[in-house]
Amino acid sequence: MEEFQLKKSIIVISLLYMALLSACNPIKVPKSSGMDHGMSATPTDVIPTKSEWKIEDHPNANKEIPISVFIKDESNKPIQSFDTVHEKKMHLFIFSKDLAYFSHIHPNYKGKGEFAFTTKFPAGGDYMLLSEFTPKGGGDPSVESHWVEIEGKTTKEQPLVPDQKLTKVVDGKKVALSFDHLMAGMTVHMNFTISDAASGQPIKNLQPYLGALGHAVAISDDVEKYLHIHPMTTEGNGPKVTFMTVFPEKGIYKVWGQFQQDGKVFTVPFVIDVAK
Repeated sequence: MEEFQLKKSIIVISLLYMALLSACNPIKVPKSSGMDHGMSATPTDVIPTKSEWKIEDHPNANKEIPISVFIKDESNKPIQSFDTVHEKKMHLFIFSKDLAYFSHIHPNYKGKGEFAFTTKFPAGGDYMLLSEFTPKGGGDPSVESHWVEIEGKTTKEQPLVPDQKLTKVVDGKKVALSFDHLMAGMTVHMNFTISDAASGQPIKNLQPYLGALGHAVAISDDVEKYLHIHPMTTEGNGPKVTFMTVFPEKGIYKVWGQFQQDGKVFTVPFVIDVAK
């Protein structure tokens, strides 16, 4: 098949006072070959990378599809070694074009720069694959993205509409999302408060997921501005988990919070409107 070669700009804003944050709460500005990082707020220590993606011709929805991504340096040679960050050498996210679908995967490292995984796409359409990794010796993570077209029955795209009420029930948990403010270009405290949906009792036995009390991913409605955020919380096990970040521009964003209880990870999506 003809694979989409377009790489969209992926931007994660770094806080000016990042040094005050704990090591488990990085908010980075990844940089990778072919991406525009003109909005990056802070210089970063990033090893430039390239990527080559391999996927079968005419991949179909609802079928297990093997995918490989080869990470290379600027001279097109495979990068051999990668740091383990939050227990994995690579975090890979899949977004459908309308952001209705989200998946967080950890590909296996096979050596010689190759990461491999198998996944199933729920419907036909366009999807962005976004990989985040840190070559050995690099200070900040690199990001490589790739668009693929999946064949099969498509679903009707729905416009992203900000949630009127920032409370969701997922897997028996009631999750409330709150902010100290929602202004672009400013430090934002993002709070998830988790309780049992049936009893209303606060959940205080969250477990670490990938070395942290939770993870959050946010991306703009144009699938261009991406943030991978780790919590500020370093003590306790809920019910409140606080993240700190900066939204680079005003607009609509979708946010997914991920947490773990009793060995099971649950993902909670929200759509928010960030003001100028």
